[in-house]
Amino acid sequence: MKSKLNILTIFVLLSISLKIRAEKVFDVKNFGATPSQKNDISKALLDAWKAACSTPGASRILIPHAKYALRDVLLEGPCKGSMVLQIKGTLMAPSDPSEHHSQGWITFQHVDHLTISGGNLDGRGKIAWGKNTCRTNVNCKNLPMNLRFDFVTNTIIEDLTSRDSKNFHMNLIGCQNFTLQRIKIIAPGDSANTDGIHIGRSNGVNIIDSKIGTGDDCISIGDGSRNIKITGVRCGPGHGISIGSLGKYKNEEPVSGVYVKKCDLINTTNGIRIKSWPGLYSGTATDLHFEDISMNNVSNAILIDQMYCPWNHCNSKASSNVKISKVTFSNIKGTSSIPTIVKLLCSKGLPCEGVELNNINVVYKGPEGPAKSECTNVKPKIGIRTDALHGC
Repeated sequence: MKSKLNILTIFVLLSISLKIRAEKVFDVKNFGATPSQKNDISKALLDAWKAACSTPGASRILIPHAKYALRDVLLEGPCKGSMVLQIKGTLMAPSDPSEHHSQGWITFQHVDHLTISGGNLDGRGKIAWGKNTCRTNVNCKNLPMNLRFDFVTNTIIEDLTSRDSKNFHMNLIGCQNFTLQRIKIIAPGDSANTDGIHIGRSNGVNIIDSKIGTGDDCISIGDGSRNIKITGVRCGPGHGISIGSLGKYKNEEPVSGVYVKKCDLINTTNGIRIKSWPGLYSGTATDLHFEDISMNNVSNAILIDQMYCPWNHCNSKASSNVKISKVTFSNIKGTSSIPTIVKLLCSKGLPCEGVELNNINVVYKGPEGPAKSECTNVKPKIGIRTDALHGC
């Protein structure tokens, strides 16, 4: 028996040794990067990426412990093998928004089998937030996101901290089989348009065991999102976890298969929300499930808002053309900062269908009267009825 264990140990160590030996490491310092908050390392990172990407087999790009200044970079595939970007230090964006020349500070495109591990991204967005006019100007210039992923597949992002992005922290478009785990996203509650993670037209995205505090949605799920699983996320400050907004643009793709489970929302302006624009374009959102959610001092704990019209950029009296169906809210507990716990404002032209509310135990203890709910153009199926559901 002892000899078998020894043979097994040798086999495991040999396998690890071969894996390490097979993986080629590209240290950005060997490509000219020097630790500094002023000396830009974008050329060194791009050169290291190109060398790694063109090398057959597994490659690892290493950014050692230190602070590094980094301008906009586009890291493109396809590559000849799997890619790992290991960040042990801190990357710092330009503080002046005019020094950015793209919509992404760090952008990945058309990469398969990508892993990003560790490190800190400092978007230095404080100056930019004051220049963000997008809430009032539909023709505003978009500020850069900390991380942008375009058509990236089979990817793991882990143990990464994103701080003070000038716009969204992470944006996923056209991605598949994409996991984010143990992510930290940090921005003040009054920082404009700093969504934590935005997902659009992507399939098979998992967000696990992460902490997100921003000035906008902690997680926003746009059109074309399918099979999205969000588990163990702590959100706050921010605008909660949102599906939408939907129906703002032509040819939006359906949203389906969204699962939000075992999440905590703290001091957020919304809890769990589905939102669509009135009077604009068609779309669908179906098979949406929110379960085992804890809330602490949250406004609009459970919200379907099909009259979403911020800054009066639409006809708020028209019906939304987005069809919402097969939605469940189960085991939602905690405290509300306002009397209205559940607000389901569905489209008059396309009423919501298949909405279920079960064991909603969110309480309001403020001076404005007892807890209540509001349901319009929807007849939800109610399982365990609680005081919070009075009015639906």
